Amino acid sequence: MATLLDPKPECCPEFDPVPWNDQVFSWDNKKFVKDKVFTCFYMPMNFGRVMKRLDEKISAADATMPDYLCLSDHTSKWNMDLYLAVDKEVVGVENTTLSGKFYSYVYEGPFKDTGKWCKDFEEKAQAKGFTIKKWYMWYTTCPKCAKKYGKNYVVIVGQIA
Repeated sequence: MATLLDPKPECCPEFDPVPWNDQVFSWDNKKFVKDKVFTCFYMPMNFGRVMKRLDEKISAADATMPDYLCLSDHTSKWNMDLYLAVDKEVVGVENTTLSGKFYSYVYEGPFKDTGKWCKDFEEKAQAKGFTIKKWYMWYTTCPKCAKKYGKNYVVIVGQIA
């Protein structure tokens, strides 16, 4: 929310890590829209453009994005699939669902620590007796908003067996 002291409104809502940190939860056909982002050695190149396109389609469908949840699946050095949570189906994009049991853990810091976070996440999951079937990264804010808020939260969400 913009104030007189802060004339620039944020584009990303401030993230509350508490509900997502060290949590196990289940989804039953949770709705998402799916798109692809071109990456160069895992670095997203057109993320903003893809998010803008999805936002336009979601707005036109009068849908909302619960928790602003956007999961990234790095399928290769050259591609990242995005799963943006929605409250209903959206025309003109790929609609999909996710179901299963998931474990999430919140990390904070520079993106260069992603490798450390993944190792730590795997150790935490194993210590709890979980086997990770699929990994997702949730980059909770854009770099500008992370700088504005003073925190760069990243949530690792793993589908577990």
